Amino acid sequence: MTIKRRGTARWTGDLETGGGNVSTESGVLDAPYDTASRFETGNNTNPEELIGAAHAACYSMALTQLLTREGHQPNSIETDATVELDMDEGPEITRVVLSTRGSVPGIDADEFRTFAEDAEDQCPVSGALDELEIEVEATLQSEPLS
Repeated sequence: MTIKRRGTARWTGDLETGGGNVSTESGVLDAPYDTASRFETGNNTNPEELIGAAHAACYSMALTQLLTREGHQPNSIETDATVELDMDEGPEITRVVLSTRGSVPGIDADEFRTFAEDAEDQCPVSGALDELEIEVEATLQSEPLS
């Protein structure tokens, strides 16, 4: 079985002054994007931010699945994915840092780190980004995340 998901982007104008809109098939995302938000400080979204959000979501689900499969029901998992865009030789995504925090009863920080590292291998988005350096940082917290 193959599941298909669709995202759509529409751009008008030139790269410097133009802009566009990015949306998802589900309708959950419908947001403007532009060059300023990508290469400077803008108020709209950008491709790297969207990749980061998708990667963080997928990775959090993979980590939750691994923990649950081993009998460790997490209270909460929160992941930030920082996507690095290297501008030295033109824009190129070179690295993603996954920084994950979790509240998981019954395991210690070393066990959590092992699960966190294993989850990166199980995440389909990580697999799609296989050519990049992906770093995992893991922090176990004693209380549920708010």
